[in-house]
Amino acid sequence: IHKIIFLFPQWFLANFSYQEALSDTQVAIVNILSSTSGLFTLILAAVFPSNSGDRFTLSKLLAVILSIGGVVLVNLSGSEKSTGKDTIGSLWSLVGAMLYAVYIVMIKRKVDREDKLDIPMFFGFVGLFNLLLLWPGFFLLHYTGFEAFEFPSKLIWMCIVINGLIGTVLSEFLWLWGCFLTSSLIGTLALSLTIPLSIIADMCMQKVQFSWLFFAGAVPVFFSFFIATLLCHYNNWDPVMVGIRRIFAFICRKHRIQRMPEESEQCESLIPMHSVSQDGDSC
Repeated sequence: IHKIIFLFPQWFLANFSYQEALSDTQVAIVNILSSTSGLFTLILAAVFPSNSGDRFTLSKLLAVILSIGGVVLVNLSGSEKSTGKDTIGSLWSLVGAMLYAVYIVMIKRKVDREDKLDIPMFFGFVGLFNLLLLWPGFFLLHYTGFEAFEFPSKLIWMCIVINGLIGTVLSEFLWLWGCFLTSSLIGTLALSLTIPLSIIADMCMQKVQFSWLFFAGAVPVFFSFFIATLLCHYNNWDPVMVGIRRIFAFICRKHRIQRMPEESEQCESLIPMHSVSQDGDSC
């Protein structure tokens, strides 16, 4: 625990940035920019690898691009009007995406296997440190006028407790456990699955209708997750690079075959000249 407890500020700031982004801009922009966390995770995991499965490959990059592109299409299917504060919200979203990437990559860097970390105890210490060290922030935000401090009502208390137990504790526990069992990239791409899944839940429970853009975007989001899972299972497999090398080799071989008749014709034209020069020397 003492090796990774310093990561609690990243966890807090990542969640804080995401919530600030939601309050400053529309949900579609937040989801799109938050999905770039997969790209940051791919790069950071390659720079600070925890195992051989964190190697950067073109195939993993393609999976991340597919996920981001799918999230863009899904959110365009239910886009909203601009709120006028999109720039600030976009910056908060990017900051949150980068902090989430730093958070999971550094944990995997310090603890390579799930049996070396007591996950419930880790999150317990994260909550304890947040409670002991960050409580002065309530008064700072209150007296600066940034956010008024007031006790919530019973209904809000109940929503906070339910969301804290299910939406934070349980989800974060399962997510971090899954990252240890697979890889940081798979765990990050799995977060993007919540976007189409939540929309599917609205379609089934509330009978909400969405355009064809949703279905066109949901397919690459799910597809990219399964691609990343397959690539991480075979640590050094990079089918995109293999395909590029084969195409390049085919083009070079075809160009070499085309040059061979020209070279043979040049050789045949030089043979008579060489024989004439030999006859002149003999004379």
